[in-house]
Amino acid sequence: MRTMTHIGALNYSASPVRLSKTMKLLICAGGTGGGIYPALAAISELESKGLHRDHVLWIGTAGEMEETLIPSAGIELETIRGGAIVGVPIHVALRNSAKLLWSVRSASRLIRRFRPDVMFMTGGYMSSPVAIAAWLHRIPIGIYLPDVEPGSSIRFALPMAKKIACTSEDSRAFVPEDKMVVTGYPVRPDLRAAAIMPKTEALAHFDLQPVRPTLFVFGGSRGALNINRALMTALPELLKFAQVIHISGDLTWPEVETNAETLPEELRRWYRPFAYLHEEMGAAFRAADLVVARAGASMLGEGPAFGLPAILIPLTFAWRYQKVNADYLTDRGAAIQLVDEKLAEDFLPAVAALLKDEEKLAKMSSAAKELDKPKATSRLAGFITSLGEDRES
Repeated sequence: MRTMTHIGALNYSASPVRLSKTMKLLICAGGTGGGIYPALAAISELESKGLHRDHVLWIGTAGEMEETLIPSAGIELETIRGGAIVGVPIHVALRNSAKLLWSVRSASRLIRRFRPDVMFMTGGYMSSPVAIAAWLHRIPIGIYLPDVEPGSSIRFALPMAKKIACTSEDSRAFVPEDKMVVTGYPVRPDLRAAAIMPKTEALAHFDLQPVRPTLFVFGGSRGALNINRALMTALPELLKFAQVIHISGDLTWPEVETNAETLPEELRRWYRPFAYLHEEMGAAFRAADLVVARAGASMLGEGPAFGLPAILIPLTFAWRYQKVNADYLTDRGAAIQLVDEKLAEDFLPAVAALLKDEEKLAKMSSAAKELDKPKATSRLAGFITSLGEDRES
């Protein structure tokens, strides 16, 4: 499927990047927003330096997030067949393996048509066949590793990659030293802008007041059932002293919406539930004094960008990567961790203790700010450009 729409480019100030205006860029960044948004941020930065939107091709999978996000950004999208082979039943893995092998041929056909100078990937199961096709066509491959620890598709592609950009120096345990470049996590330009808005303005966006501490709760792009239910159980007590912005995700939104209607009006006035936020996400981060979330890659960049203390609940079945991400922030004083299995009983005491301890929150906020890398987007753009320059030399 081929899709083109008008671009709504977001500019982001950055250090100088040398760019050949003829460079053509192939992107494969599927799965979750933690891999998609960094690629979009890098493209916006490269566009501000002269990259033409017609020189970008994104290969993704039908039915995934990129099918909506990429056309809305005005980038050409091609979808090919594939499916997960990790964390699924064996018969599904075998069927999807056959699809992925066939996808090498589809990706090769797209590469012959588009003739890219660079392939850039951030993970997702579709990256593997596209990386094979790019390697066979001798296209330089650059990987961006959003999480501290690479997933299966990035592990598979590491030997084929020329360079690997990493969010954190802790990735040295998983990435070849001679290929590794630490860039930091490239936070979306709209979130960077929101991080410097007055806090009162962010609170007013949700009709909330500065007289109460603000908790922001979300579970990732698809939501998190355990987090949603732990919050709903805690709300009658929590809303007596705090105000809450809550993103439930689509899957449990009907349950969250119904629960909100049962709250007494004097409590309901302090609660702002949403199925999903996009353009308002920055205002939610800025309004918050504390965030409760999973430990996906985006938290490595977005929490520090806002200097926001976090309570992280790593997803139990996400191999190890969310736990490793959470450990990175916890070990540096920017977060504490809870576990899914005890979340129902631990949620309210942990949240209440932090929201009522201004000194602890201030220390965690300072620790988070220390981890922010505001030049990550320009560094990642330079990383991509250097791959193109290497091919020309």
